Amino acid sequence: MKILEISKLLNAKICCGEDRLESEVCSACGSDMMSDVLAFVKDQAVLLTGLVNSQVIRTAEMMDMRCVVFVRDKKPSEEMLEIAKDSGIVVLTSPMRMYEACGILYSNGLGEHGENTSHD
Repeated sequence: MKILEISKLLNAKICCGEDRLESEVCSACGSDMMSDVLAFVKDQAVLLTGLVNSQVIRTAEMMDMRCVVFVRDKKPSEEMLEIAKDSGIVVLTSPMRMYEACGILYSNGLGEHGENTSHD
């Protein structure tokens, strides 16, 4: 699914990365715990979170994620946006709750392709 489609489905505002909206993502993850993201997410994903700090962007960068969506209209700082720009990560903000946003993406065909679901 293209990031542009994600932004439309989630009624999201684009904070940075306008030039990357045609990029494709293969899966999505909704979490406020970056340790879970590190353990279970594969690359080329979109991260939905209500946690707003620079570790979110650093985690997304480390996991080769293409997009971060801050739910509940959470606003990233200028520092976070600079890190995201330097890392090539699109940042969106959506008024939706995480549960609702994840459900919309799932019902529109964005599944857990590539997610490591083993609990070892």
